[in-house]
Amino acid sequence: MVERVLIVDFGSQYTQLIARRLRELRVYCEIHPPELEEGFLRAFAPRAVVLSGGPASVGEASSPRIPEAVLALGVPVLGICYGMQALCAQLGGRVAPARAREFGRAEIELLAESPLFDGLMRVGERAVVWMSHGDEVVELPEGFAVVAASGAAPMAAVADERRRLYGVQFHPEVVHTAIGKGLLENFCLRIARLRGDWSMAAFRRLAVERIRERVGEGRVLLGLSGGVDSAVTALLVHEAVGERLTCMFVDTGLLRLGEAEEVVGLFREQVGLPLVAVDARARFLARLEGVVDPEAKRRIIGHTFVEVFEEESEKLGRFDFLAQGTLYPDLIESRSAGGPSATIKTHHNVGGLPERMRMRLVEPLRELFKDEVRELGRELGLPERFVRRHPFPGPGLAVRILGEVTPERLALLQRADRIFLEEIERAGLYDSIWQAFAVLLPVRSVGVMGDARTYEQVVALRAVTSEDGMTADVYPFDPAFLARVAARIVGETPGVNRVVYDVTSKPPGTIEWE
Repeated sequence: MVERVLIVDFGSQYTQLIARRLRELRVYCEIHPPELEEGFLRAFAPRAVVLSGGPASVGEASSPRIPEAVLALGVPVLGICYGMQALCAQLGGRVAPARAREFGRAEIELLAESPLFDGLMRVGERAVVWMSHGDEVVELPEGFAVVAASGAAPMAAVADERRRLYGVQFHPEVVHTAIGKGLLENFCLRIARLRGDWSMAAFRRLAVERIRERVGEGRVLLGLSGGVDSAVTALLVHEAVGERLTCMFVDTGLLRLGEAEEVVGLFREQVGLPLVAVDARARFLARLEGVVDPEAKRRIIGHTFVEVFEEESEKLGRFDFLAQGTLYPDLIESRSAGGPSATIKTHHNVGGLPERMRMRLVEPLRELFKDEVRELGRELGLPERFVRRHPFPGPGLAVRILGEVTPERLALLQRADRIFLEEIERAGLYDSIWQAFAVLLPVRSVGVMGDARTYEQVVALRAVTSEDGMTADVYPFDPAFLARVAARIVGETPGVNRVVYDVTSKPPGTIEWE
C-alpha cells in the first residue's frame, strides 16, 4: 500500500517545491486544488496533509478555504504561510494584516519544544527562514500554542500537539530556510510516522500493473521523440504490453544534427522496440516557409505533426490507446486558469485527445518530476546518454530560430548547437546544466573576418540550472570557456560572425526560449 500525502494548493509559487522536498524524503505526494470532493479524499486516503502558501488574504470573501472534509480526516496537517492562516482562521482563530510585513530572509527563535523542530533547534536558539507574507495570525484557535516567533511575526510557528495540527508562517520548502528539509522530515517521518520507502522500483511495478489494467488486450501507439520522457514511456509500456505497442518516430527535420539517425538506431536496433520511422522533413519545412511569428510556428508544427501522425497510424491499423510522456509539471501548469500555461502547453494533449482520434490516453509518468523520470529510465535500463539528455522542445529547433525557418538557417543553427554541446561535454559540465542550446537571432552583425567586412548572422547561447524546468538560473560559465565556444562557432559555421550569451534567469511563471 502506497502511503500518500495530500498537498492542497492555494496558489503559491513554491507549491511544487513542497512536493519535490517530500519526494526527496521518499514520501509519495500529490498536489491538488482546494476544490476537493469527499469521495476523492476517501479514495486518496492521505496519511498527512500539507496546506501550501498562496497570494490571497484569508479575510477576503473570495479567498480559498480548506475543505471541511480535509480537517475531518484526523491526520496530521501542516499549514505553510497562507495555509497556516487559513487553518487558524477556520478553527476559530483570527488573522489580520501584519503590523510589519516580511519578505525574504528572517530569523525565528524557538520558544517551546515541539516534535516539528526535534533535532533542529533547542528552545532559545535561532534559525534563518524565508518569509513572504502580508497577513499574520493574531489570535490562536483553542488548543494551539506558539512554538516560534520572529522579530515581525510573534506567531511564526504554532501547534496543536494533541490533534497534530501545525502551522509555520515561513516557507520550509525553499533552500533559504536552513532547517526546512529537516522540518518537513520531522512532519512526515516522526509526526505522521510515514515509512519513507517510496522508490522507482516500486513505482515501476505499480505502473506496469496500471498499464495492463487500463489497456487490457488493446493496441497502443506512442509518438517517440527521442527525449527521455517518451523513451521512458515507451520502455514502460513495452514491458507491460509487449508487441501490442507500436512506436512512431516522425522526423520533422527540426531536430538536432544527426539526432534522427541516433534515435532510430538505438530504439529499433539496440533496444528492440517496434518502431516505425517517418520522413516528413519536406512537409514541415514547406509549411513553415515565410512564417515568422513564434506562436504561429508552434501551431503549424503541432497541426502538421498530428496530420502526419494520423495519416501514418491509419496505415498501421486500429489502435485503442495513445501513450505519451506527460509529466507532473505539465499537469500542474495546465491547471492554472488564465496563467502562462495557455501558451506554454500548446504542444501537449493534457486533458484529453481530439474526439476524431478515437483513442484513449495512457500517461504512466504523469505523477513524476523530470529527475524521477531519469531515475526510472535507469531502473528500466535506458542507456545513460539518453537518461542524461537535456530537455528538447516539442516544436524542435523552429522555436529557436527567431524569424523565418529556412533549410540554410536550420543547418546553421544545428552546427552551432552541436559545437556548444560538444564543448560542454568536453569540459565535463553537461550534467551540471539543466538545459543548454543555441538560438539564431533575427539580426545581422557587421564585422571584419580576415581582410573582409562581413554582414552575417548572430547566435545566442543559453544554459541554465534547474530542478524541474519551472524556474531556472543562468549557468555561470568561465569567460574563457565562452570565448572558446564562440571562436569555434564563428570559425566552423559559415554565415555566423557573432556569438552572445544570454544571462537572464527564469523566475516562476515566466515564459522564455525553450
